[in-house]
Amino acid sequence: MNLSTPQTENHRIRSFILRQGRATAGQKLAIETLWDKYCLDPKQTYDFKKLFDSDTPIIIEIGFGNGDSLAKMAAANPEQNYLGIEVHKPGVGHLMLLLEQYQLTNVKIYHHDAIEILENHIPNHSLKGVQLFFPDPWQKRRHHKRRIVSPQFLVLLSKKLQHNGYFHAATDWQHYAKEMLKILSTHSDFINTSPSKDYCQRPDYRPLTKFEQRGVRLGHGVWDLIFKKL
Repeated sequence: MNLSTPQTENHRIRSFILRQGRATAGQKLAIETLWDKYCLDPKQTYDFKKLFDSDTPIIIEIGFGNGDSLAKMAAANPEQNYLGIEVHKPGVGHLMLLLEQYQLTNVKIYHHDAIEILENHIPNHSLKGVQLFFPDPWQKRRHHKRRIVSPQFLVLLSKKLQHNGYFHAATDWQHYAKEMLKILSTHSDFINTSPSKDYCQRPDYRPLTKFEQRGVRLGHGVWDLIFKKL
């Protein structure tokens, strides 16, 4: 999954590396024919109430990968509106195929840097939730600075989430899970929803992805963190 992380000073270290990747024939066709129907222009500012024809608060998924889980959530919750943000173009194409296949009208897509979208195009206190499922863990110590969840990122989330809005992250890297838990637990604007004040059970609304199922078969753990904005 592909994201960007905020950084103080004049330079921002990005938490993604743009990779070309190969799109399937179907993904290419979706990119060519469905782009204007589902994708938003990152240079424009939208009235999301008019865009979705609804004043339901929006849930954003950052780095949706191939879009399978986002499409499943949107299909299961037609009354809810979603924005998916992803820089990997074949993944965008795959999600558009799913949206078209199931005729889903409650999802729009940004093919762009997630932080820039949050900073420049999302009104403050407007989001019901922000979801970050299996972000790049940047395993090597020298790359930890690229991890998206940081104190600066939480400052931005706090501005964009409404009261009682939630941030839900999931990872199969325990070290990253511990780091996220520490960062989130020390931010005064967020409270852990876990009864044990650490990790949550996977909620029903988060579908199991193929990536996750494969990891579970290999004996990998998965850690869900769900924090509410005060």
